[in-house]
Amino acid sequence: MSLIISNIALHFLTKKEETGEVVLRLGPENVAASSKIENFVDALHKIYNSKGSKAYGHFSSMPAEGESARFVDIMESYLGDVQSFYQFSSQAANLLKNEIEKYDLAETGYLIICHYEYMGGRYLLAAVIPISEHYSVDGELNISADQHLDTNKLQLAARIDLFDYQDNAEGNRYISFIKGRAGRKVSDFFLDFLSCEEGLNSKEQTQTLVQAVEDYVAVNQFDANEKQQTRKELLTYCKEQKESAQDVSLQEIGNVIKSEESGSDFYKFCQEQSYPIEESFPHDQAVVNKVTKYAGYGNGISLSFERSHFGQDVVYNPSNESITIFKVPPNLKDQLLALIESNAKQASQSQAAITSSSEESEDEF
Repeated sequence: MSLIISNIALHFLTKKEETGEVVLRLGPENVAASSKIENFVDALHKIYNSKGSKAYGHFSSMPAEGESARFVDIMESYLGDVQSFYQFSSQAANLLKNEIEKYDLAETGYLIICHYEYMGGRYLLAAVIPISEHYSVDGELNISADQHLDTNKLQLAARIDLFDYQDNAEGNRYISFIKGRAGRKVSDFFLDFLSCEEGLNSKEQTQTLVQAVEDYVAVNQFDANEKQQTRKELLTYCKEQKESAQDVSLQEIGNVIKSEESGSDFYKFCQEQSYPIEESFPHDQAVVNKVTKYAGYGNGISLSFERSHFGQDVVYNPSNESITIFKVPPNLKDQLLALIESNAKQASQSQAAITSSSEESEDEF
């Protein structure tokens, strides 16, 4: 396993139903990095990486309110060996407790703070993992309930790239965090807990990248097949970078989608056109996914198709908001023919029943 744990702490935050008071229970002072702990952190690391709804930021320069220290201050004390990891994590847990009380939220669970190394990088992960119940049955068919850490519901988490922070404290993306759920401001208090401000907008950066690629293939007069192949190469590269939790690089993209015939270099093209884009950045995969395929769902209808089919096999008429599909996929065609046949049979049976009922009524007269 390429993940190495330096320190880890686990604390529990709950809320009393009667009074709404937030109660903090500190975990053990020394947590040994056993194989189970390592496997757990490795799984948590992968779950965090797989979250597509991440944003990026940096520590705020605003001073602390009152006498309480900021997260960055106590973190620096730990990194500078002024205090122990347990002291740092305990103070951080109290900071989080104060924020939950301030916002009057029910977001409680286990606070995990972990300092670890992975693939040459050093990170500090802070996450609140919710609790869920699960049920089990013993040999006598007795049902019992228990609780477990529900890592799949991870929503409150942030990770600090310590190398990036220490090399470039004035940067705007050494902290990554999971965005709040739609229509909610739950993540706001977590950012306040970290004294974190949003910085690099990965979605805007990725949209600029996609537009630059589209401009590049247009200027170099790629034909339809070349354009689609270039988009697929971009998609493949970005997927690989996302899976390995690596930034996308304009120079690397230039090597992936370069045009041998035109001799035009994508990286130089971006520089010449002065796109507002970083040399490398953590991208938004959802934006890149749309370069080769369009998809939509609503009112019980789901539709997706490759971009190369638009205007040919798939035609949209904006005047009446209709879509015409040519070359219907064989498996869909079979289902539609079976549905037509079934509907025709049902209509025939209904008509026969009506005719029979009518004839019986005439016989009565």
